[in-house]
Amino acid sequence: MQREVVLDTETTGLDPCSGHRVIEIGGIELINHIPTGREYQAYINPKRDVPAEATNISGITTEFLVDKPLFADVVGDFLSFISDSNLVIHNAAFDIKFLNFELNLVEKPLISQSRAVDTLFMARQKFPGSPASLDALCNRFNIDASVRVKHGAVIDCKLLAEVYLNLIGGRQTKFTFLNEGKSASQEHVKFERKFTAPRPHFPTEEEIKIHRKFLEKIESPVWHDYIK
Repeated sequence: MQREVVLDTETTGLDPCSGHRVIEIGGIELINHIPTGREYQAYINPKRDVPAEATNISGITTEFLVDKPLFADVVGDFLSFISDSNLVIHNAAFDIKFLNFELNLVEKPLISQSRAVDTLFMARQKFPGSPASLDALCNRFNIDASVRVKHGAVIDCKLLAEVYLNLIGGRQTKFTFLNEGKSASQEHVKFERKFTAPRPHFPTEEEIKIHRKFLEKIESPVWHDYIK
């Protein structure tokens, strides 16, 4: 069984070193590349304002986050959810940089870049020169992204899970997110093979004669010299 976590963050800006912070974390669990329905989501009070530019992208406002927990309050559940699984992230360097900044502030172990499966890198390798944003990849793979009015972390994770499945060449004819802890299942076609017992005896003389007569009807067979 292969467990992965599709991960996404929303932030107040582009660089934590410039004072920007994480304001939302979303994740969904994959088992053998298929969503199980198990999700993680948390809004986080960044202890600063959310610039209008960030709100335009995520829909998250300063006022909305006032009563939300601090990163220190949610970090335990977050680390428990991702566990030691590989992390499927679009533009992994960005999200891991922000998460490690927050983890460092609360003195928790940092996330190794080696754990990341970067779908942005995968898309650029597979389709060089083509747009590789999440929206562009949804269009390429005919994935309905109409629910993505704003960049909500869990919504983006669900779309990214479908993109990821397409990128690795494993798209199923039916791809469903299951809820309330149900396990994802795939339909398997069962083929039944009729058992035929091995022939218990050699051919009879009569059967051999019939077979030879049949072969005589074939003109210039390649096995002619071997028939006595």
